[in-house]
Parts: sequence; structure tokens; C-alpha cells
Amino acid sequence: MIQYLPYQRKRRTQDFRFTTNRPWTQEFKRENEGLPRSEVFIEPIKDWSIFRGDRVEILVGRDKGKHGIVSQIFEERNWVIVNGMNWYYRRIGESDDYPGTIIRQELPLLVTTEVSLVDPSDNKITKVVWRYTEDGEKVRVSSRTGRIIPVPAAANETYDYKVKSAYLEGDKDTKSDVVEKVTFQPELKTFDMDVMKSMGIEEDRTPKKSYWY
Repeated sequence: MIQYLPYQRKRRTQDFRFTTNRPWTQEFKRENEGLPRSEVFIEPIKDWSIFRGDRVEILVGRDKGKHGIVSQIFEERNWVIVNGMNWYYRRIGESDDYPGTIIRQELPLLVTTEVSLVDPSDNKITKVVWRYTEDGEKVRVSSRTGRIIPVPAAANETYDYKVKSAYLEGDKDTKSDVVEKVTFQPELKTFDMDVMKSMGIEEDRTPKKSYWY
């Protein structure tokens, strides 16, 4: 008698819904447990005009008309989180013998329709366009006032440094001169031809004629 292993269905990447939690965290795993969620269609934004540290105005909900600072950005879902805005109370750590703890958490807002950038010159909402200065620098320009809106310094902060100049290279970091070195020279040849040249193989065969109808 042949015994087969029980069938196990492996979830594909399309079955997961990306949230405010990073995919490698336990919170993301708990949110995607059970049946797969419905698919969400996202139109990618080519040039983001709102960055972390920008002042924006809420366009929907109970906080409509209020201003806040963008604290997080999720490009996978076109989301931004505004500090202290669009929040709700959430209970965590609840069990049979412990009532849990109530915390306040901000909900994400769509960057396309639910928030708008505030022009710092007059504190009014505006749309922005990208332009180039005479020095070739790409800048944001308010389409209403024509003033340049600088990108906040918080947009360049990472877990490793506040500013790029303050970062100290470690032993495992790739040096900047190695990264900037050009090691690829484009040539009009296929990958197979490139491999044959590096191995010293010469192609002396003549291909047969082919006809297309």
C-alpha cells in the first residue's frame, strides 16, 4: 500500500497583503494568518513629492483640515503616517487573566487623495512639480506660489546615521571608490559570446540561413 504525504499548500507572495509592519516581523506574520486576503491593486508613483518630515494637511476623516508631520512612508501601498493624526485606540497583550494594555496608534493615509503637502511660505496646501535649477539640482516647486520647497533633512536619515557625512565606514562596508569604479564595458554581443571570449573559444561555424514568412 502506497502512503502519500499530506498535501500542503504553500502561500505565494501574491497571497500576502503588505501592511505597516515589515514582512520579516512577527506582526506581519500574525496579520496574514488564516485565509488569504483579497488582492489590492496599487498604482505606483514615479516621483514621490512627500517625504518624511514634511508638513501635510489631512483631507479626510475627523482630522480634516489639521496639519501634521509625516513620520513614516510605505511606498508599497502609497501610504504615509502623520504623527498624532488619524489615530485609534488598540488593546494589546490581552489574555484570560490580564486585561491588556491600551495604546494609541496612527492609521496610514493615502498619499494620493487623503493628504496634501503644505507650502511653508504661507501654510496652505499646494501641488508640487519637479524642476531643475541652474546648477542642475532637482528641486520641488510649489505649483501655486512658484517657491522652492526643500526636502526635509529627516528624509535622508536612516538607522545608521542622521546625515551621510557622519557615517563611519566599518570593516564589512564596501568602500566608495570600489562602488564608483566602472567595471562593465557594454559591447554588441550576447551573453554566450561574452563567455566564449573570456574562455578563449572562437566560433568558426557559419549559421544556416533562416527565412521568415
